[in-house]
Amino acid sequence: MDGILPLWKPKGFTSHDCVMKVRRLYKTKKVGHTGTLDPEVEGVLPICIGQATKIVPFLTDTNKTYIAEATIGFSTETEDSHGSVIDKVALTTPITSSMIESVLKEYQGTITQVPPMYSAVKVNGKKLYEYAREGKEVERPNRKVFIKELELLTTSEPTIHQTQPFTFRVVCSKGTYIRTLCVDIGKALGYPAHMSELERTQTGSFDKSNTVTFGQIEEAVENGKEEELLSPMKKGVDHLDVLHIDDPLLFKVKNGQKLPLPSPLPKTNPFQVQHRNELVAIYQIHPTNEAEIKPLRIFHTSVESR
Repeated sequence: MDGILPLWKPKGFTSHDCVMKVRRLYKTKKVGHTGTLDPEVEGVLPICIGQATKIVPFLTDTNKTYIAEATIGFSTETEDSHGSVIDKVALTTPITSSMIESVLKEYQGTITQVPPMYSAVKVNGKKLYEYAREGKEVERPNRKVFIKELELLTTSEPTIHQTQPFTFRVVCSKGTYIRTLCVDIGKALGYPAHMSELERTQTGSFDKSNTVTFGQIEEAVENGKEEELLSPMKKGVDHLDVLHIDDPLLFKVKNGQKLPLPSPLPKTNPFQVQHRNELVAIYQIHPTNEAEIKPLRIFHTSVESR
């Protein structure tokens, strides 16, 4: 059984919890997720099953879309609503939509982030959250991320607690910390801030509208229809261009052979190789011989080579 399960991850589950549950439901060990979501965050989490586990890094590398709520007025040690408050400044006047939108414009494109201390980023072989739990703060490496879209959705008047929430939609590259983005936007507005809510609405071509819940999966398993919930592997790499091959080339591809550089050249590198609209491999331009292409992943296919 090969394919991608477009799971809607519920709150209270780690991404690893989801993998373990899918393994039990689908009765297979070959299961992998495509981008960690914190336990208290819900959203789109494509789960790769069987041969589809070979495309995990390619699907993980796609853009993600989130709906986030930031709250201006206080910051926390975890940069979300679950940590202890470390700074607080009461809002006496509301921050206007135009003020927020002006700051959001500054955070579009390539930006630099410092990962939060409560994160799984490793420094000297140790995860940052392990240092944080020991009460230690270490120097964290900067990382470049790309914010493709950033738009204000709603804002409101300051609450009785003299804080002000606002929601925004962001489309960003992998590795972007939305918690940190909320904190940095707050700083640019002149106040401490934190991320108070987060939902991932899209990963690559998988969006909220075509996801399934664990309840739906369990019902499908009971009726022997769990395979019907899986999307084909090629949907997970549809951000990669496609090289279509004929029957004579299929044998070479299935045996992992290098091929001459095709013309026209695919627009992405790496790229899909399809035979009769079925994904059979992922190739790239050879890194040391630009006259050839070489395989990165080979998939067993339903079509025999001739």
